[in-house]
Amino acid sequence: MTDSHDHDHGFAHPVSVKLLLSVFFSLVFLTVLTIVLNDLPLGSADIVIAMMIATLKASLVMLFFMHMFWEKGFNVVAFLSSLFFVSLFIGFTLMDTGSYRDDIDSFPEDKQPAPRVPRTAPGVSSNDVRPMPPATLVEGSISPLAKPNPHVRL
Repeated sequence: MTDSHDHDHGFAHPVSVKLLLSVFFSLVFLTVLTIVLNDLPLGSADIVIAMMIATLKASLVMLFFMHMFWEKGFNVVAFLSSLFFVSLFIGFTLMDTGSYRDDIDSFPEDKQPAPRVPRTAPGVSSNDVRPMPPATLVEGSISPLAKPNPHVRL
């Protein structure tokens, strides 16, 4: 009887250490570049440049560390289409955020802090606020409200 796990899949596409190290150092360089560009006064181009660098880094990871460079075309299309739809959903969400900016800016600012709500004991409704009984700390107990067990020696 043969076991279904006996066959060897083999290593599909060995990658040279030189290629992996060059991708790694490229990622490190792009990370340092992102940090350096963060301190420069680029204005509104700042986010565009940062996203382009992040996209390039994600592409390097996808191509070489996730081995998509050597994959069949269908797997690459499936992966890229999922990224496309996620970016589409996020893009539609971000396009909608400008619609509410006037409502947020015109909302009156409250200068007084919110009133403090007294804390309640577990299981007590916040509508039925009663003072909690004074807690007595029993030596060796976990909670100040715990009652001692007469069957346990301390």
